Amino acid sequence: MSRIRSIAGLALAVATLSGCSLKTMAVKTVANTLSESGTVFSRDDDPELVGDAIPFALKLYESLLESVPNHAPLLVATCSSFTQYAYAFVQVEADVIREDNYERATELDARALKLYLRGRDYCLRALDLRFPGASAQLATDGPAVLARAQRRDVELLYWTSAAWGSAIALAPDRPDLLIEFPAVRALVDRALALDADWSKGAIHEALISFESLESLGGIPEKARVHFARAVELQDGKSPSPYISLAMGVSVAKQDRAEFVKLLEQALAI
Repeated sequence: MSRIRSIAGLALAVATLSGCSLKTMAVKTVANTLSESGTVFSRDDDPELVGDAIPFALKLYESLLESVPNHAPLLVATCSSFTQYAYAFVQVEADVIREDNYERATELDARALKLYLRGRDYCLRALDLRFPGASAQLATDGPAVLARAQRRDVELLYWTSAAWGSAIALAPDRPDLLIEFPAVRALVDRALALDADWSKGAIHEALISFESLESLGGIPEKARVHFARAVELQDGKSPSPYISLAMGVSVAKQDRAEFVKLLEQALAI
């Protein structure tokens, strides 16, 4: 709580500053603090409180970016926050109520899609700061463009692919998005090559979903390999790999028994 109060105090100070250079310096200080405080939400054990707080945080991030539009760490933090909020508090709700309220679920799907794309655009801005012109070249020659990326770029590559890939998965009827999948795949493949076990298997989790998409060149057997590695890295303490495999491979194969087993394991965790 003390850190949150400090951030709020910094934001208030920024609003009252009149000198341009001082205000920019203060904004950068707040941006640096926010960029490093992403775990404040992930550590909290009250999901409802987090869900209520994140929209304000997102707008705060965007407000700061109007003053420091080229602050790369804040761009990535904003991208990741939009992506996580879209999934955890919008898309999941849509999936839960779909059978009982299909119309509302469809509305939530549309909102989640907008949030994913909004997050992606912030990551693409950060990518262009790191590699000028990269976003325009990804679709035509992704591997070559990303060959310049280094291990320190893995977080940026991951969140760009997560936001973009989530949007594509949510809108399979959008050919304008589907044709961009090779760019997403290039991003996650480069991240895997640079640091396969980054963030306790986050890249492996993403590839469970990607390899489940046989229509886009995915190989379900590889999805199971990534699943096993993700579970190993997380000591079996995260439900996400089980859910990803169930929603990806089990649903595609119409394997109800495996689907139920995986979800029961996720629920147990």
